[in-house]
Amino acid sequence: MEPVLDIELLRTFHAVARLGKFRSAAEHVHRSPAAVSIHIQRLEAIAGGRLLDRDNQSVTLTALGKRLLAGTSELLSAHDRVLQDIQGNTLAGRVVLGVPDEYATHVVRDILPGFSANWPNVVLEVKTAPSLKLRDWVTRGKLDLALLVQPAKASRPADVLTMTTPVWVGSSAFVLAEDRPLPLALYGEPCPYRVAMTNALERAGRKWRVVLDSASSQVIKTCVESGLAVTLLDRARVSEDMRVLDALPRIGDHEVVLMRDGTGRGSEAIDVLIATIKGNFRL
Repeated sequence: MEPVLDIELLRTFHAVARLGKFRSAAEHVHRSPAAVSIHIQRLEAIAGGRLLDRDNQSVTLTALGKRLLAGTSELLSAHDRVLQDIQGNTLAGRVVLGVPDEYATHVVRDILPGFSANWPNVVLEVKTAPSLKLRDWVTRGKLDLALLVQPAKASRPADVLTMTTPVWVGSSAFVLAEDRPLPLALYGEPCPYRVAMTNALERAGRKWRVVLDSASSQVIKTCVESGLAVTLLDRARVSEDMRVLDALPRIGDHEVVLMRDGTGRGSEAIDVLIATIKGNFRL
């Protein structure tokens, strides 16, 4: 009998790949960590090799795992589209989505066009703002849904898309000078990475000065790559023109989450948009 890729096994695998931890993935797919391990073992048997490397802190994809992840993303999306179609779901309505600037390009370019093509009767409105402002807006019902970053295990319930470890970065030629205030490129308020940077430096007793204060992640990236300042960035987004500055204070893990309207409103259109973002978001 020819091997078959089970959709539920693939959903579990994608959750582990996105979140980087078995326990977080188990919570995401509403299964026990042991069940997640069994799903991965079954999928590895089908794939013919190891998909994941594990240590005490996190999970990383092997070369085979990366190939499977890339090759099955569209398969999961197509499965969900066909299922929705045969069940006769005709979505309509309006959804107001909030996204922070650093993830807006990916969401607007890579995720929303497919959603709009599949569900042309759903009117999308996208607002960009710092994560903490988005959290406030969605809590007060100004947004139907917000994608945002926050410290890991924040108290407000949310769907975790992925975990991220922010790192200090400077240009490839940047040299830390212990006897001078650290030059910073700060994200516009209110941003959790801005808070994490300044709090960590103050705890360490390290002096700092502001070179750039901007709501634009692209301007901050340019400032850092030019050698003018350092900043905090998702490790996955460090460019070839940057280097990680391990000598600076360590920053705790953060999570990228989807948070729903705090007033309790809901709709099928919001549910499908959440599923679409979950299936396609990448750092």
